[in-house]
Amino acid sequence: MTQQQAPELQHGRAALLDRLGKRCIVLVGLMGAGKTSIGRKVAAALGLPFVDSDLEIEDVSRMTIPELFEAYGEPEFRALEQRVIARILEGGPKVLSTGGGAYMNEQTRAAIASHGVSVWLKADLDLLMERVAKKQNRPLLRDPDPRGVLRRLMDERYPVYALADATVVTRDETKEVIAAEVIEAISRHMEFSGEVNK
Repeated sequence: MTQQQAPELQHGRAALLDRLGKRCIVLVGLMGAGKTSIGRKVAAALGLPFVDSDLEIEDVSRMTIPELFEAYGEPEFRALEQRVIARILEGGPKVLSTGGGAYMNEQTRAAIASHGVSVWLKADLDLLMERVAKKQNRPLLRDPDPRGVLRRLMDERYPVYALADATVVTRDETKEVIAAEVIEAISRHMEFSGEVNK
């Protein structure tokens, strides 16, 4: 980075934060899309706090996500998720990564729309499979055909994720590159929509 670029970057960051006002940057997308890892990079680049809604839910309930699914079922888990996300959104500007199913909830989408700017991290099936295969804590993938489950989730959820304010294609690229694209997409969205502080 040249010395010329640094002030421009700082200015761009300040302008974005100014436009963001009290709103949160909310990352949505399927499991394995990189919402947490990219979210941390975006938060660091903008000097904002980072929150992972799944970790908050585990903290509040003192149970893991798989345990919650097992004990209470998906509908109860989604209701808890909705309450936790609503509370996080009201706490001022931050970067929030949400669970894969969170954005499917109409009330959660409405809360995100009024308190945040949403970015869909869109990934293809092969990339998602490669990433989620490494983790055993995915309750929805406890199935003899996890690829089939992911494909069905993509068919169901991608049209809803497409309602997000911005979309960034995540792929085999460094987290820094994808995070920079997320920041750029948010800036473009706010300029295009002429949004000012809320």
